[in-house]
Amino acid sequence: MAGYVIKRVLMLIPMLLIVIFIVSFIMSLTPSDPGTLILGERATPEAISRLNKELGYNDPFIVRYAKYVWNAAHGDLGNSWKTGNPVIREIVRRFPTTVTLAVGAILIGLTIGMPIGILSAVKQYSALDVMGTSCAMVLASFPGFWIGMMLIILFSLKLGWLPSFGVGSLKHFILPWFTTSCIFIASMLRMTRTSMLEAVRMDYIRTARAKGQREFVVITRHALRNALLPVVTILGMEFGALLGGTVTIETVFSLPGVGSLIIEAIRMKDIPVVVGATVTLATCFTMLMLFVDILYAFIDPRIKARYLAL
Repeated sequence: MAGYVIKRVLMLIPMLLIVIFIVSFIMSLTPSDPGTLILGERATPEAISRLNKELGYNDPFIVRYAKYVWNAAHGDLGNSWKTGNPVIREIVRRFPTTVTLAVGAILIGLTIGMPIGILSAVKQYSALDVMGTSCAMVLASFPGFWIGMMLIILFSLKLGWLPSFGVGSLKHFILPWFTTSCIFIASMLRMTRTSMLEAVRMDYIRTARAKGQREFVVITRHALRNALLPVVTILGMEFGALLGGTVTIETVFSLPGVGSLIIEAIRMKDIPVVVGATVTLATCFTMLMLFVDILYAFIDPRIKARYLAL
């Protein structure tokens, strides 16, 4: 197990190098320069050129890339070209908002999507199954920003129950949580239903029923545990995607998260912030998938035996 974890962590290094290279290269192709964006178009060419030189923007791309990688290896993601603050400070300041949004959406998706998916599989072709799958298709078909705006109109403008923007309290996260969780509920419901349908048709389920086991025990102890592997995979991937993919929701509800930080940095061509935030999200996603792989061992003993052999 330890050898597998070490190999996965070492694989993180080339992945991050590739991420840094791609993001930095794309940002270098965008028009304008940081000197013009920071000082404005009315600044003199001498002042713009001097600032670009101070920021190292006039160096060749490979030189800038090598310097960034070297500094990042020593824990320095650079300073923001817009504010002058360390990039790490900007990310740390906004990261809790993104994590709160992602965790809340995941919990809502699990609480609603997984039980309905289990019941849909157990009661296949029943009215509950038809209603559940139909709701999943409806939720998956609507874009998140549209759902968010409809919730704002209903619960903020019409009823006045919930705030529509900001992060003053947990009440400010209720609408973003439900907006973000809608698509996740649909995917979790479908995946749980599919996995459970395969599990309940296995021979060991028939054997457990033949031995007189209660149906609740058969479903929860035997079928559900063996159906969890694909569900856990989707859970880890969705959580990692939510950490970096909540840009639209953060924009609709004016949440100061990492996604909105990246958008603002792209507009200002603040390359250190864009690269630093992207690398941070890529690292979080990779570590989440590593955690999911390790979690497999606690769900399936066969996978644990394979890990122990490494």
